[in-house]
Amino acid sequence: MATLFSALLPTVRLRLIETTAKFWTDAELYDIMFAGARDLWRDVVDLKQEHYLTIDITNVSLAASATQLTGVPADVHKVYMIEPRDLSESGASHNLVFKPLDYNHTSFQAARATAAIDPASGIIYFAVTGQGSPVAAPVIKTAPMVNSAVNLAFSYVPSLGTLTSASTLPIPGEADNAIINWTVAHARAKEREDRSPDPAWLSMYATEKTHILQSLGLRQVQEPSYVEALFEAYS
Repeated sequence: MATLFSALLPTVRLRLIETTAKFWTDAELYDIMFAGARDLWRDVVDLKQEHYLTIDITNVSLAASATQLTGVPADVHKVYMIEPRDLSESGASHNLVFKPLDYNHTSFQAARATAAIDPASGIIYFAVTGQGSPVAAPVIKTAPMVNSAVNLAFSYVPSLGTLTSASTLPIPGEADNAIINWTVAHARAKEREDRSPDPAWLSMYATEKTHILQSLGLRQVQEPSYVEALFEAYS
C-alpha cells in the first residue's frame, strides 16, 4: 500500500484522542513518523532481499590511471555489485570483473603495485571507504589501474534521504499500522511523567515490526518443477 505520511496523520491523532493540533503539532508528529520509518528501513535492508536495489547506469566510471571510482552517488548505503556497463560480446570490457576485497589484503596491495592493465579482461579489486550517506558519497578504492576508461553499472542500496509529509511511506509489507503505533508510543512520552515512550504502544509496534520482517524475509519462493539426473550435466 503506497501511503503518504500525511494520510496517516488523522489516524495518529485519533489514537491520541486529538482531532486538531493542540497538544501535539503536526511537525513533531511527522518527525516521529520519519524516525519510525528509518527504524523499520534499517531492519528491512538487513534482510538482504534487495527491496531497495538501485542500478545506476549513467554516472559511475573508472577513469584511466585512476585509483578510485568517479561519479559515485551521494546516497549510497551499501554497494551491491559493480560491473562494466556494456556486457555484450562486442563490449570493450565485457570480460572485466570487479571483486570486493579488503583494502589491506595482500592481493589488493599487489594490485596497487601493478602497472595499468588493458580493461578488456582481468580482475579489478574494490574497497568501499568513507562514511557514506548521509555524510558524503563513499570513496571506492580500486586496483589495479586501467589504461583506458571504463563506464560502469553500479548497483547499490540507497539511504532514505529527506522525508516530508508528502513522501510515500518507504517501507514494503503494509507498514501503516507499525508507523501509527510507533508514532503514538513516542508522542505519548510528552504527557508521561517519565517522558519515555508508552510501553503498550511500543509493544504493539514491536509485534507489527516482527510480522513485517517475517513477511519480507523470503521473496523468491518459486522452485523448478524438474530436477537434473545425476550425470546429466556431463552427457
